[in-house]
Amino acid sequence: MEEIYELQADICKIFANAKRMEIINILKDGEASANELIERTGSSKANLSQHMAALRAKGVILTRREGVNMYYRIANPKIIQACNLMKEVLAEQIQEKGRIISILTNTPKKSPESKSVKQRG
Repeated sequence: MEEIYELQADICKIFANAKRMEIINILKDGEASANELIERTGSSKANLSQHMAALRAKGVILTRREGVNMYYRIANPKIIQACNLMKEVLAEQIQEKGRIISILTNTPKKSPESKSVKQRG
């Protein structure tokens, strides 16, 4: 069973990079060329190539070559579902933190004067 956890941790590592998450987000809408990904992410060709190699090695993306152009797409739609689910979890966490902050900042605070009045009484 530990081998499953190792494999799971290994695939999760690939998602622990903001640029890769951005690339996956772009590819959720369909196939994109390397040039389009470079333009949309602001990455250099070398940097994008490294990210794509890592994503391809873990089976996250598939590639196809057309002439001199390389095209990328998500290998399995469940990858997009998993990323969307994590976004939902993150949104819920942010919302809950916001709610807690709102409660804390809207709680009436006792002034030092009210404490001293009570102590004298």
